[in-house]
Amino acid sequence: MFVRFSRNVLILAAVVSLAVQTALAAVTVTPSELTQKDEWVRAHLLDPRGAPPFSFAFDSQPSSALLPSWGRAAVDSTLDGNRRQHVLTWTNATGGMEVKCVVVEYGDFPVVEWTVFFKNIGAGNSPILENIQGLDVNFLRGKGPEFVLHGNHGDFCALESYKPFDMTLGPSAATNFAPADSGKPCDGPAGWPYYNLQMPGGGAILAIGWPGQWASSFTRDAADKLRIQAGQQLTHLKLLPGEEIRAPRMLLLFWQGGDPSRAQNLWRHWYLAHEIPRVYGEPPSPFMAVGDDNMGAVEAYMNAGMKPDVLWRDADTKPYDWYPTAGGPFKGNDPTWLNTGTWEVDSNSYPHGFLPLSAAVHKLGMKFLLWFEPERVGGTNSWLATNHSEWLLTGTSGTYGKILNEGNPIVFHWLTNHMDGMIKANGLDWYREDMNGDGPLPAWRNNDPPDRQGITENFYAQGHLAYWDALRAMNPHLRIDSCASGGRRNDLESMRRAVPLWRTDFVQFSDPVVLGDASQCFTYALSSWLPFQGTSSGGYWDSYNFRSAYVTAFDNGGINPSNAAAQKQAWEEWRQIAPTMLNGDFYTLTPYSLTNTVWIAWQFDWAETGQGYIQAFRRRDNNQPSQVFKLKGLDPAARYTIRNLDAQGSTQMSGADLMRKGLKVQIQDKPGSAVMIYTRI
Repeated sequence: MFVRFSRNVLILAAVVSLAVQTALAAVTVTPSELTQKDEWVRAHLLDPRGAPPFSFAFDSQPSSALLPSWGRAAVDSTLDGNRRQHVLTWTNATGGMEVKCVVVEYGDFPVVEWTVFFKNIGAGNSPILENIQGLDVNFLRGKGPEFVLHGNHGDFCALESYKPFDMTLGPSAATNFAPADSGKPCDGPAGWPYYNLQMPGGGAILAIGWPGQWASSFTRDAADKLRIQAGQQLTHLKLLPGEEIRAPRMLLLFWQGGDPSRAQNLWRHWYLAHEIPRVYGEPPSPFMAVGDDNMGAVEAYMNAGMKPDVLWRDADTKPYDWYPTAGGPFKGNDPTWLNTGTWEVDSNSYPHGFLPLSAAVHKLGMKFLLWFEPERVGGTNSWLATNHSEWLLTGTSGTYGKILNEGNPIVFHWLTNHMDGMIKANGLDWYREDMNGDGPLPAWRNNDPPDRQGITENFYAQGHLAYWDALRAMNPHLRIDSCASGGRRNDLESMRRAVPLWRTDFVQFSDPVVLGDASQCFTYALSSWLPFQGTSSGGYWDSYNFRSAYVTAFDNGGINPSNAAAQKQAWEEWRQIAPTMLNGDFYTLTPYSLTNTVWIAWQFDWAETGQGYIQAFRRRDNNQPSQVFKLKGLDPAARYTIRNLDAQGSTQMSGADLMRKGLKVQIQDKPGSAVMIYTRI
């Protein structure tokens, strides 16, 4: 493969290697992919003559006309053995505006990311700064097939949440994406801030990091050019002296060949190496959690032969709330936990707080998780509502209260110090943060004057990320769970600090017939993007449902004599495959489908260990009791032992036969499931 660059255009042409065509080896970065990334960085960022990969308008002038005449400085530094940083600064001395692009390029992956900052360094208010696009690039298709955009829906608590799509972008095509009008970055059918753009000879994965309301557009001309823009959805604002705002973090991963699934596994490798948050240098391990608030629940599992990893005290674990909620507006048919705003442990229910419980949990080598929702202030007589109404922003009735303005520095300091005290006083290992209702976007925009549109959101997003950073810095052992009515805040910036332990609320509102199929589709769609994710079987303990819920964070609960054996089976099976699920490559073996007449199956392969597994599901109206699946990524010269968890004994096959002839899987039940584990001999 070769690449040719103009100042802001990339052309890809195909010379695909046999290894990529046949996919017979573990996924690895190729030297030519690293070269492609290096050339792109030089052309778009390091060469002063090149057009940078972002744009904006300042005082009604486009950045393409302004930046060439502004002063430019560049400072390079080494962050570690695999990352270099370039800080590029443009300064308009007469207008008092400084534009800074902080670039990080990776040496071990064909990845570059950047964030653009804007600061008023003048003595007066700045002219209007608007239409800030953190990403503004062009790709040329050249000869060959059309551009194809691969992506997902966001989460909207529906069967179709995370549904993947493949969109051909032919001449004059134009498509736009943005979350639902909530300010939750992964909300709604168009709210997934990750894309895989395929073009002749390869492509590029694009990711947006913004815990707010972003927007992206893909606009094709009549020839072979595709323009991609992405940024905060609304920016039309002046900056006061000394103020600084930022654009969303943008990322590109370049890949070559004709296989988008290989690109997704490059992404998974990069994600585990550089994105997933680490504690003392270690990523989170797969875990099984039990939702409750007492050691009796833990002992019930241990008596059944299972040791939970995490005790999870959520908002609704008990009929009583863990924080004071009495007297709030939400009662009757509304859950009282919506009456948020007093972040103290309710001494009536927990006279000694959670420290005795977390100490008992820690004694067993477990972790303790506690739910919070600090942004939404739902209790009208809560501490925040009665003591600091000036900190609150007004949204809509669907906001379920007011919004705590995390963009206010005073709020940031109070919230950080208060929650740090809660974490330490109660022995927390996991801080679970939720965000319910219609989200903060209406409150942000209600607070903006006409010449400051987007400023509240921008300061808020910066404050929110700084808050998480501060909690982690003050509590080095702490891990964060990102939840916003399910999986609606899982953008690139959030995932650098947190993991999603609850990928969708659909689990809570679905019947057992539908939930298994839905959970399969969620795993199918999300595993290409998020190696670490969590869910539960919804309390349904038939094998079809609990196997459909196998992900890295597996949430259990409600053990009793009628389901103890099934929970034990699920725990034992999950333990065998969870490490591969996190660390392995992911391959789909069937098309995605929500219909009940098909099979759906996938494979995880951990090439470094020679281990892997496939999960297959026969839907309830399917009439074929067996399927043959051609596996991927194996060593064709090796032999593999294959175990069916529903049968005794094992079989052996060569890697070549497993990939070329395939593995026959039989499922007699409908609906039914199978888990097949293989090990390289």
